Amino acid sequence: MTATRGTRALLGVLFLAAATVGAWLLWLGWDDEYTVDAQTGASSGPYEPWQVVGCVVTLVLLAALAGTRLSPWLVAAVMTVAFTAAWSWRAASTDDSGLWVVGGILVLVGMAAGSTVVSLAGRRIGRRMAGRPASR
Repeated sequence: MTATRGTRALLGVLFLAAATVGAWLLWLGWDDEYTVDAQTGASSGPYEPWQVVGCVVTLVLLAALAGTRLSPWLVAAVMTVAFTAAWSWRAASTDDSGLWVVGGILVLVGMAAGSTVVSLAGRRIGRRMAGRPASR
């Protein structure tokens, strides 16, 4: 049984959406504790820098690989919606001030820009590599 091009694209989109939400869960979704500096009283968090770096690297790899198989515009839309929804769901449930909306907009813009650029680069590199003859 062979899958049609549309079926493969749909499966790719579903996998990409799940992997994007999975990246959020793996790196950021479990951490909700803020750190308070005892001397200044300033709070930071909930994420540590290593968590954010790990999440970004994972998302870059996902976008680049997906860009070789799917339309970069589709990759950007799916990743942006999936990550922003996951982030916003958690942020809205833990923020009483309503400022999560500002963060959500920043996440949306950042994901849209980043996933577009990386998936376009992935598409370009993938096509360039596919056009080269196999080395011995």
